[in-house]
Amino acid sequence: MNRFALSGARISGEQGWLDDHSLIVESARIVGIVPTADLPSDIEAVTLSGGHLIPGFIDTQVNGGGGILFNDAPTVESIATMATAHRRFGTTAMMPTLISDDLSKIAQAIAAVDAAIEQGVPGIIGIHIEGPFLNRAKKGIHDAAKFRTLDDDAIELLSSLRNGRTIVTLAPEEAPAGSIAKLAERGVIVSAAHSMASYEVMEAAIAEGLSGITHLFNAMTPLASRAPGMVGAGFAHPLFAGIIVDGHHVHAGALKAAYRAKGADELMLVTDAMSTVGSAQKSFILGGQLITEAGGALRSANGTLAGSTLSMDQALHNAVSMIGVELANASRMASGTPARFLGLEDRGSLSVGGIADLVHMDDEMQVRGVWTAGQSNLDR
Repeated sequence: MNRFALSGARISGEQGWLDDHSLIVESARIVGIVPTADLPSDIEAVTLSGGHLIPGFIDTQVNGGGGILFNDAPTVESIATMATAHRRFGTTAMMPTLISDDLSKIAQAIAAVDAAIEQGVPGIIGIHIEGPFLNRAKKGIHDAAKFRTLDDDAIELLSSLRNGRTIVTLAPEEAPAGSIAKLAERGVIVSAAHSMASYEVMEAAIAEGLSGITHLFNAMTPLASRAPGMVGAGFAHPLFAGIIVDGHHVHAGALKAAYRAKGADELMLVTDAMSTVGSAQKSFILGGQLITEAGGALRSANGTLAGSTLSMDQALHNAVSMIGVELANASRMASGTPARFLGLEDRGSLSVGGIADLVHMDDEMQVRGVWTAGQSNLDR
C-alpha cells in the first residue's frame, strides 16, 4: 500500500489524544490526520481494533537482539537481525551499540552501520559507541583491558560515520581537555557514563559540548549533599538522560525522583538490550564471561548486571506502572525525546510530513501493529 489510512484507535496528536480521527500515510510519510468522517472515499482504510496509535520507539542503546551481540558480529547481517528482533516490540529506529573494544572492532562496527544504512536496512539510524574511554572504577560489565585514552586518532575514527548519527559514551574525567569539544564539533553526540566524574568535571564537559547521560544512576557518581556528582549534574542541567526501566537497574523511587527532576522532555527510555531479546537464549558469553538470565535480569557469575532483557514496549509499560506517568508522556520518553536528543526532526511524533514510524498498542499496552516508514512489518 503506497497510500492508506489507519482508523479506529486513539491517535497521539501533537496537542493531545485525538478520537474519531484517521492517520493517512503515503509512501513513507504521514500526509494527514483528519476526522474519520472526512476521509476521502478512494483511500484504502485499515481499521484498528481500538487502543492507541503512537510514534514508533527510538532506542539509542541496543547491544544485541535475536541471539546476536553486536560486538561478536559487527556486520550488516547481524544489524538486520537485531533490528528485526526489536521491531516486533515497537522499536522502529535504533542505534546498534558497541561496548568497549579495540579500535579495529570500532572501525568494523562503523563500517557495518554505514553499509546497513546505505542498503536500507529498516530502522537503523546510526551507531552508539559505549567505551572504551571509561573509568576502571566504574567499569560495570565492560572489559577494562580494552580501555584506552581518547586521542586524536580515536577522535578521527569516532567521527567517521558517513550516514546517520553517532553517540559516544565516555568518562569525562578520562577525556583530555578539549577532546569532547573536538567530537561535538564533528557532529558526534557525546554522553557520559562509567565514570567517577565530579559535578565540577561534568560542568566542564557540558561546556565543551557533552549533551547526554547514558543509563542514569548506573555506573556513575551518585547525588550527595556536598558532592552532587554525575547524577546531580544531570538533574541540575538540561541534559538528555537515558534510563533503564526494567525493575533491576534502578529502584522505583529513584525512577520517580528522576522523572520529577527531568520530566518527559529530558528523560528517555533505553533498553541496553543484549542478545536475549527476541530470542529463546538464556545465556551467552560477553568478553569471556558467562552471562545468565534469571528473574528477568542478566548477570555475570559475580552478580554484575550485564545489560538487560528489556524491550521498548516493556520499558513503556514499566514507565507507566513504576513511575506513574501517563501513556502520552511515556510515549514521549520512548520516541519524541530520543528523536530530539539525536536531532531527528522528522521522527518521534505523529506529525504531518514526518516519517510514518508507527506503533498500535491495545488498551493493555500490548503491541498489535508496527509500521516502519509506512511499511507494516510486525510478524506475529
